[in-house]
Amino acid sequence: MSTMATELTIEAQRPGAEVYHGDALGRKKSMELLEEISLPLGLLPLEDIEEVGYNRSTGFVWLRQKKAKNHLFKKINRLTSYGTEITALAQERRLKKVTGVKTRELLIWVSLTDIYIDDPASGKITFKTPTGLSRSFPVTAFDVEEEEVKKINEAAEKEVAEAAAATVE
Repeated sequence: MSTMATELTIEAQRPGAEVYHGDALGRKKSMELLEEISLPLGLLPLEDIEEVGYNRSTGFVWLRQKKAKNHLFKKINRLTSYGTEITALAQERRLKKVTGVKTRELLIWVSLTDIYIDDPASGKITFKTPTGLSRSFPVTAFDVEEEEVKKINEAAEKEVAEAAAATVE
């Protein structure tokens, strides 16, 4: 999806959506969303998040970060690229119609369109490309350490308190 089309979609979804600004709060809210739909918390390891939006009535989610980021999932040795804008339709154990996320496959970058857990008992999460090809990995490869979650929550609380204090002045 082009940036212009993505922008139009985000703006169309904004009315009625929960929208959060700031890196720490954005990280916290994106992890809360992943937890709510039963996906691993480390699936979206973004940095310098500017905005997170979630329209519950449509399931549309968007995340904006200042610059694109590459992340290596060490447990499975997979390099993944996250663009400045990521969108998806959130459902239980699934992100559909994903935009802005690519993975390195041999020497090329391949877009991901679906991320899902069909059978939670399997311990596997599947990533699907627009061509229909898919790969499954252990869900644990995308876990976040409890200490990291605690740090993100504390940073979000501080960010919210500072924003509240700034509006009072």
